[in-house]
Amino acid sequence: CGKCGASLNLSKSHEYPPDFYFDAGNKGTLSFSCVDGSRFNFEKEDKIMPFFETINYWGIQRKRIKMKCVSCGSLLGYVYDDGPPQTATPGQFHMGPSQAIPRFPRFRLKLKALSIQPSRPFSS
Repeated sequence: CGKCGASLNLSKSHEYPPDFYFDAGNKGTLSFSCVDGSRFNFEKEDKIMPFFETINYWGIQRKRIKMKCVSCGSLLGYVYDDGPPQTATPGQFHMGPSQAIPRFPRFRLKLKALSIQPSRPFSS
């Protein structure tokens, strides 16, 4: 954590390549396929963003999960549902590939919120 210095136990082997495409973008962030859940507090966030094309339209709903440091509570990033597709499943409602394909979560951490330290080699 960049604020309190707590170790978040992030693994380079779970990091997505920087040029990997995501619907929510990846500028100024690091994205991981999994993280150590004991190092974070997760809070659900639902936002309605205004969209004024028609009079009866309420807006675009964005659901995501905030990731906060378990030690100091600072916001480190978000969990999005735009990771790689779960190819072993037949799609939403089990109606084949024409339906929305469920995706794995992506843990997106802001670079500004992290204090990146080089990994130390193990001594024997």
